[in-house]
This record gives sequence, structure tokens and C-alpha cells, in this order.
Amino acid sequence: MATIQDVAKAAGVSAMTVSNVINGHPNVREATREKVLKAMTRLDYRVNVSARNLRKGRTGTIGLAVPEVNRPYYGRLAAAIVDAAAPLGLHVSIEQTRARRENELAALSLSRNRMYDGLILSTVGMGPKDTEWLKVDHPVVILGERIFGGPVDHVAMPNVEASRAATHHLVERGCRRVAFLRGPVGEDIDVSSLRRAGYLQALESAGLPPDPALEQCLTSFTMADGARCARQMVESGLDFDGVFCVTDTVAMGVLRGLADTGVHVPDQVKVIGFDNVDESEFLVPALSTVDPDHDTMAERAVALLAHRIEHPDLGTEPEEFVSRFSVVARESTGDHRHP
Repeated sequence: MATIQDVAKAAGVSAMTVSNVINGHPNVREATREKVLKAMTRLDYRVNVSARNLRKGRTGTIGLAVPEVNRPYYGRLAAAIVDAAAPLGLHVSIEQTRARRENELAALSLSRNRMYDGLILSTVGMGPKDTEWLKVDHPVVILGERIFGGPVDHVAMPNVEASRAATHHLVERGCRRVAFLRGPVGEDIDVSSLRRAGYLQALESAGLPPDPALEQCLTSFTMADGARCARQMVESGLDFDGVFCVTDTVAMGVLRGLADTGVHVPDQVKVIGFDNVDESEFLVPALSTVDPDHDTMAERAVALLAHRIEHPDLGTEPEEFVSRFSVVARESTGDHRHP
């Protein structure tokens, strides 16, 4: 059985560095972390979880609370978090909150009652007014756009910048009437308001006047709502030549709705989504999208949580981490290269 010293030798680092990687220390360079994790996999190194947990009074399990487990994005996110947790000897228990505030608070309660060593919580129902609930004595990492500047570590996407780039991509491809499919926008910051800001910035930068008729409000981020909205836009005679969808799931529905009404993508209308879920590459046409770097987000969330678990008395300020992104051009915006 491989030891921590074997991993250190194979990775060309010290045993302390390997220990820091195992315990999720945030100050390890990404290149070093990756080298150590690869060595652990190659040597089939296993952390003695039972002994460590017995010694430290822990369960060896972290919680992951997400709105829905049957959406492509959250399935992709959960898989990435499970993969990031495994080399650290952590199991992941997944809770479905259905985007309800009371269920997100219940997930916090489970963690508080020591069902988990820590919790990664994707917030949709909770908002800025709920930050007091996050002042807890156990490790919590927040994912998403609802709560910034809270008392716990936070991992988010570059929503404004990425949405600006997605809209700019459509404009670059010749679109002048770009529709934006989103959820309701209120006073609180959320995914729709942030991505709308990027959309409007891109229009302004291109000298294109915003048209309220091009902003379509969805009741849910589902394929069914995306398809319904696309059909309504066409049947109402709305003039549009591009569509930026708040998520890939919505964009999948839009492709279906446009096909149902005889609108050809990308010749007549170009479509781009957001999330780069696995299915997007295999649609016909293949969906252009924004890749928010799920793996880095998952790795950072797990590393932050593991570090807080390992060092409960550290007392450092909460960290705000924003992932990188890239625009993935595919057939739905006129890129005819093979994916």
C-alpha cells in the first residue's frame, strides 16, 4: 500500500506538500496540486479516512445542497465536486433543495447538527437578507450569485463578463437584434440580473439600442419554457436574429421551438447558451455556449471547505473566488468545425 512518502517522491514534492493537498490547503499552487493528485491516482494512494476521522471526531462526509439534481448543470457540478472530494478522502452527500429558501436553511441545519463536516450550498432561495443564517460555527461554502460579501467563503461565476462576451459573440457573427431569455429581475442580485447586465453592456458597446421586447421573461429555466418562448417570439412576429439564453437548458428548448416554427439555426437565427453542459456539444446543431470552468469551481469549493474543516480555528476572512470562463463557438452560431 502506497504511503504519503511514496506520493511525495513520485510527485517530486515534500510530504508536507502532499499533506497540504490532502487537507485542502488553499495556498498550494494549482500546478503542484494537480501533480500531487495525479501521483495519488497513479499509486492508488488512499487516505486512511476511518483512522483520521476517529482521531479528529469527524464523519468524513461533506454535504452538497443544490436546487435540482435532474438538471444537466447541477449534475455536472455534483460530479465535479465528488471527483474533487475523493482524493481528499471525503464522501459527498447530495441534498435537493428545489430552490426553496426553507430547504436551503434545512441543509444548513443538517450541517450544524454535525450530520456533515461541512456544507457546499448552492443558493437560489436565500438572498442577501439571509446572511445572518450563515453566521455558523461550522464550515460552509456558498456557490452561486445570490449572496456576495457574506460571512462564509463564496465561489461564483463571472456572470457579467461572460454574458457580455456571449452577447458580443452574437454581434460579431452579424446579429443586430439579440433576444435575451431570462428569469424575473428584481431588487436582489441573481443569475438573471447579472447576466442581463452583461447583455446590456455588450449591446451598448456595439452601439445597439436595447429593446425591451427582446427581453423575454421565463417562469422557469426548463427546456419546455425555452421552446414555448421561442415559438411565441416567432409567432408574434418579433424581429430577432440572435438569442442569448440564460442557461444551456433553456437554449436546448429554444432550438426545439425554432425548429418547430421552421426557423433555421444558424442561418436565420443564431443561438448561444451558458454553462457548457455535456449535452450541448451533441445537439443538432451543436450549441455554442459559455464554459464557466466547472472543474476549477468545484476544486476551489472543496479545497476551501476542506481547509476550514482541517483548521476550524483559523479565523481568516472569507474568500470570494470567481472562476474563469471561455466562449465555446459551435454550429448554433455559425461555427461549422467539428467539436
